[in-house]
Amino acid sequence: MGTKDLRIVLRDVGLLAPMVGVMALCSFPVALVSGETHVLWPLGCTVLAALGVWGALYLPFRRAEEARLKHGLIIAALGWLVVSALGMLPLWLVSAAPGGDLPYADLTNAFFEAVSGFTGTGLTMATRPDLLPRTLQWWRSFMEWVGGMGVIVLMITLIAGPGMTAANLYVSEARGEKIHPSVLSTVRTMWWIFVLYTFLAVAGLWGAGMPLWDAVNHAMTGIATGGFSIWPESIGRYNSLGIELIVILIMVAGAVSFVVHYHTLQRGPRTLISDAQTRTLLLLLLGGTVLLSVVRLGSVATDTAFRGGVFQFASALTCTGFQTTSPHTWSDAAKLILIVGMVIGGAAGSTAGGIKVMRLLLLVHGASWQLKRLARSPDAVIPLRLGSQPLPEPVAFRRISEAAVLATLWLSFLILGALLLSRFTPDARLADLLFEVASAQGNVGLSVGITGPTMPTAAKLILCFNMWVGRLEIIPVLMLVRGLLSRD
Repeated sequence: MGTKDLRIVLRDVGLLAPMVGVMALCSFPVALVSGETHVLWPLGCTVLAALGVWGALYLPFRRAEEARLKHGLIIAALGWLVVSALGMLPLWLVSAAPGGDLPYADLTNAFFEAVSGFTGTGLTMATRPDLLPRTLQWWRSFMEWVGGMGVIVLMITLIAGPGMTAANLYVSEARGEKIHPSVLSTVRTMWWIFVLYTFLAVAGLWGAGMPLWDAVNHAMTGIATGGFSIWPESIGRYNSLGIELIVILIMVAGAVSFVVHYHTLQRGPRTLISDAQTRTLLLLLLGGTVLLSVVRLGSVATDTAFRGGVFQFASALTCTGFQTTSPHTWSDAAKLILIVGMVIGGAAGSTAGGIKVMRLLLLVHGASWQLKRLARSPDAVIPLRLGSQPLPEPVAFRRISEAAVLATLWLSFLILGALLLSRFTPDARLADLLFEVASAQGNVGLSVGITGPTMPTAAKLILCFNMWVGRLEIIPVLMLVRGLLSRD
């Protein structure tokens, strides 16, 4: 990376830092209302640290050139690490204070929790989140809520103006769907929808009998498909069918594209079914639920198998990570079904992780399309159709190849992560290793018990890497490595 490129990257990474400071300022009222005045100084330190990073990176290079796409990808990769490092400060400073006695006193645990929060994963170092101060419960939920939309999306909304820089930064955060021609208008509409659905989720959970504080936290982490809970049992704490059904609706809403939500609000619910990606997501949810329930019939009662199957597969496919029961005791076949759901993930343009339903559609339809081309005359023109949308041959080849490359890289990092994790958790079984890494890289948060504060430090960092790579969809990370090794 040349000096000119480095100046551009550092300037825009510096712009991301104040976002964490704004979050800390917004958290002051929570600490005051909760009577947790001892949390105020860690929040204040976070504000000062965020301003310090902004001053050190942005001010010296504020006149650097406009960022291009290659810069945007590197900015995204570095920016998420910087934001996570700042986001861990309230967790660490509160825990490290005398009498803190919290899992985040270990700096690695605090960093893991921040990475898990901002990437919308939900794997946690807190075995008893109910014992955390309310401000830290809020901070965990707040990180997931902001991270579900994306810290770069927040930066564009509050700071960046229209232009090529905003467009490149938007694409670099694994987002390509646009509601309006302008990126700035698109992200503001996305935030409007996101906030509206968050309030509706709070109202729905509260109305179903969940206490208000619980409803606020679970609504924020549910619509962001994050999965942090304030209880060790997650949603299983409430043992309420009504709450579980509402949570499923919230998780599915978070896994549907914002473009589809916008058109649904404009034109009515038929838009959901007419969209090929959403339709496939719902069919996958139905099929996975039935399959998972059948697999579990031999070990639990029919109603328990179906109820648990619906909830856990919805949690896996939408990449949320809420649990009503621990999959630790489930059979390898049941875990494999959940792994497939976590790998596929939600819709492109949503808050969910995974490879994405759109890429699955491209690969499946692309394979069928190639077989048709082989069976027909070489001169025959056979368009690739996704729903009612025909794609010209050059566009079809490009999109299929992009989906294939991403899927190959995604699965390669999954296998590599499982192999590395096995080195530091030798007692874990292969199915459990694949499950945990798929959960981390898919930004899901379901766990079979491997993740915890007693993990070796190396194992925590491996899962942090998988969460980071999964959230950015790999390419920005590879561009960062290339930038560090190359002078182009």
